[in-house]
Amino acid sequence: MLYRAHPRLLATLLAVVLVGALAGCSLLGRDAAADTPAVPPPAGAAGGTAPEVPTTVAVGQVSLLQRLGADAPLRTLSVERDGSWQCLDCAGDGVTSRGTLAPEQTERLQVLLADPRLAEETDQVRRYRTTCIDALTSSLFTSSGLVTSQDCPGEERPPVAGEILLLLTQATPAEVKG
Repeated sequence: MLYRAHPRLLATLLAVVLVGALAGCSLLGRDAAADTPAVPPPAGAAGGTAPEVPTTVAVGQVSLLQRLGADAPLRTLSVERDGSWQCLDCAGDGVTSRGTLAPEQTERLQVLLADPRLAEETDQVRRYRTTCIDALTSSLFTSSGLVTSQDCPGEERPPVAGEILLLLTQATPAEVKG
């Protein structure tokens, strides 16, 4: 029983630290976030090491972190402004994948990331809290902030973030549903 509490505690603490870091950056102004490069994922996360979690991303970049339940490994996808991407354990299979979005996908992603409505969909603005246990939780890190959603009955994804998530899951091994 005590063993199961530790992953949940770790996931909760990680989420609090990330939200705090993002909120702190937003208090400094948007220019600070735009000038800060994304934290790249580690090169060999398939060897058992936990992937690094990005705390900021530059304008035009996005990172997707996913977890299927409290005890599952963290899946990470990082997409650069030019459409190149790296996926660590995206399908839950331990495989690291790399690729590039098609030019029209890259253009659409940039339009979505620049959409001013995305700032209104952040966890901070929505005061978002996860509600489902053992559901696929997806967190998008953008220059606008953190946007989290879960694949659980009755939960609607924010419109712009939902489109970004759909685009990323159609173009990479990342999954939209658990």
